[in-house]
Amino acid sequence: MKKFNTSPISGMQELTPAKQALFDKLKNQIVGVYHSHGFLRIETPVIERTDILLAKAGGDTEKQIYKVVKTAETEDDADQALRFDHTVPLARYVVEHENDLTFPFKVTQSARNFRGERAQKGRFREFYQLDVDVIGREKLAVSYDADVIKTAYDALMTFIKPEMKIRISNRKILTGLLQELGLQTKSEDIFGIIDHAEKVPKEKTVSSFEEIGLSGAEIEKLTTFMNINGAREDVVSNLKSLGINNDIFILGVEELNNVLSLLEKQGLGETAIGDMLIIRGLDYYTGTVFETFLPEYREIGSICSGGRYENLASNYTDQNFPGVGASIGLTRLFQTLDDNNLLESIDKKSIDLVLIPFSENEYEYTFNLAEKLRGCGKTVDINLTDKKVGDKFTYAAKIAKFASVIGENEVKTGNIEVKDLETGNKLKLEDYIRSV
Repeated sequence: MKKFNTSPISGMQELTPAKQALFDKLKNQIVGVYHSHGFLRIETPVIERTDILLAKAGGDTEKQIYKVVKTAETEDDADQALRFDHTVPLARYVVEHENDLTFPFKVTQSARNFRGERAQKGRFREFYQLDVDVIGREKLAVSYDADVIKTAYDALMTFIKPEMKIRISNRKILTGLLQELGLQTKSEDIFGIIDHAEKVPKEKTVSSFEEIGLSGAEIEKLTTFMNINGAREDVVSNLKSLGINNDIFILGVEELNNVLSLLEKQGLGETAIGDMLIIRGLDYYTGTVFETFLPEYREIGSICSGGRYENLASNYTDQNFPGVGASIGLTRLFQTLDDNNLLESIDKKSIDLVLIPFSENEYEYTFNLAEKLRGCGKTVDINLTDKKVGDKFTYAAKIAKFASVIGENEVKTGNIEVKDLETGNKLKLEDYIRSV
């Protein structure tokens, strides 16, 4: 009988070894793709000053951050909290280390973040985010928006089997439209209503517009805008047909066209589409915004998102460090893919080989053999229990792909057989090392 409640705190993910091995494999695959695209890895502290985190956070972030309770020994008297994403700490990092960095600074971070929001299915309080960002000094070409999106897509393609759709917009487009309509003072409300439009009935969206005082003509213009989506040429044509002459609007359409065009040239013409319903809630986004979905599994929601931020570091410095980033929330993504049986094709056994010494007389030989195999890149476990050989094979089958018994004869002759625990086939150790 338990003496304490040993379940993890609500909103914290805890995995069995087999699933942890699978999670780590996905994480390493993503990080590997990021690196192959030229992104350099860094880590920022889990604990940041609260004023740094909230300087440009927006929304309900202040209610969600985990404050750090300081002890009497804490030297730093500033309020402190756990980071809630990688982007805001990255802005501080760039300002702090700008003289040691090469710009454009292509950077990746893969670590846990923390948000004190209400825990529910698919929503975690502690979660892994795997980010890629490109930071420029003073300016950053819009081409990097496409670079970041393609990098994230390639990372997801290492384990996502269903079709993906990357829905892309540009916040300048809606900003310019609202300026043209004279609705700048209501822009925050309008952005929020559109951001939630897919989660509520259309009638609710219209009534929300009415509640903030929009006229029928204004609502019609906005709903027409919201319905624009599809292939690059169609989206650009439909946006231009709105007849908006605002400079910011025109620039946003041009940037969207450029990003979609660059992705077309990289083979994503059918995957990457324009979609004016994509807004992104955090107010530090200023240009390109995108979200990635699996059309066959819309209930999963976005599996990767991000966008352009022109002045995120403006609260920390007078210099301008524009950037663009993408984030894969792996904790939530792993859970939802696993729940929908979309990870079955990935091998969940992380141990290559279990060595089974027949008795203590074979221990020394087995230890040396294990070191040799590890030197060849194999992950090797040794079963040191006093159970029967059959029980040891049962153990091996649960965690490994292969097993091998080391008895007196194997020690004398060096002739060792390796058994495939799935097929039952056997091969010589030398062949196993070469072929697997």
